[in-house]
Amino acid sequence: MEMTCCALRKKHIHILSAISAAICMSAHGGHVADAQEIMMKEAWKNAISCVPDLYMTDTLSLCFLGDVMMHTTQIVEAQSNGRYDFSSYFELIEDRISSADLAIANMEFTLGGEPYTGYPCFSAPDSFADYLADVGFDVFLAANNHIFDRGSSGAARTLDIYRRSGEEKGILFTGLAGNEKERNANTPLIILRKGIRIGLINMTYGTNLGRDESWPRTNYIGERDFLKEAFERARNKGADLVIALPHWGPEYVLRHSSAQEETASSLADYGADVIIGAHPHVVQDTSSIKGVPVAYSLGNAVSNMSAPNTQLELMVTLKIVRHKNGDIEVLPLELTWLWCSRPGGFRKSYTVIPVEEYIGSKETWMGTWEYEKMITTYERVKNHIK
Repeated sequence: MEMTCCALRKKHIHILSAISAAICMSAHGGHVADAQEIMMKEAWKNAISCVPDLYMTDTLSLCFLGDVMMHTTQIVEAQSNGRYDFSSYFELIEDRISSADLAIANMEFTLGGEPYTGYPCFSAPDSFADYLADVGFDVFLAANNHIFDRGSSGAARTLDIYRRSGEEKGILFTGLAGNEKERNANTPLIILRKGIRIGLINMTYGTNLGRDESWPRTNYIGERDFLKEAFERARNKGADLVIALPHWGPEYVLRHSSAQEETASSLADYGADVIIGAHPHVVQDTSSIKGVPVAYSLGNAVSNMSAPNTQLELMVTLKIVRHKNGDIEVLPLELTWLWCSRPGGFRKSYTVIPVEEYIGSKETWMGTWEYEKMITTYERVKNHIK
């Protein structure tokens, strides 16, 4: 039977008390029935009452970004002499990504090989995954509607590159698996940092193209029995906190749908402690359901989209505190507003900008029109979803 940290600590105290009583009885020739009558030395009393803390107080920080995309224009703009340069993308927030204990991104593309293509069938250059790893991302989320854009072979190739990234750069991934063993191993994906065990469960509403072989497989929201088992496995593997990462919801809509809310309610019933969603390509509202905090959509992390609201995004920072007695405390979600500037806006290339730090910097932008678009979009969306 699983025992909580508090219960373990109490058990520790009881054991020490029993041992001390036994020592005292032995020293005085007493019997068990006489244990409470024994006069203990003051030093022994102090040793028993001063039970050491089980843990050092520590805080684990998790950073989540939305849809990392690779449109055709991005591929063309990044290419130079047969190589691809994405270095400007997260330059202004790289310190936040790399300083997080875990940085997690939704990979809205495949690594299906050449020819590299954007919408509607995404296949990004292999070096894009290397860049994201070098920036500081630790976990790639692969369950999304584009994961089979290049069929099963494209998904299998994506898996091969993610596995290589794991061996070479320590990258972890979830939401896609090449066989049953791998699926059980990464759904849930269990990660231990600073003595806190996190479980990540990633799933999608569907895929644009179906797989043409039994494997690889992604995780679907409709696989209710499988998801219930995944949450159970997370707890059985000792997860202190389980985070659900659904790919869901209507595109370009600023508030969550009833279907998203129903799914969030089910995920909370399964055992989700936090829910952070992606897919709509715009920021949606944040709320809670059954006591579980929900960020319904973070928007696009980086893309070539320019339609209304699609350049504004959120970075969610989740901080988890383990106290000295072993208790886990989840602090309120921290929201950082970001803007994906396209070439000719802030700079010559794509750049993700922390909005509130750049308010009042209009004169530093190449295209002041995009600065004005950022400000009006930020004010409009923030007011709409609050």
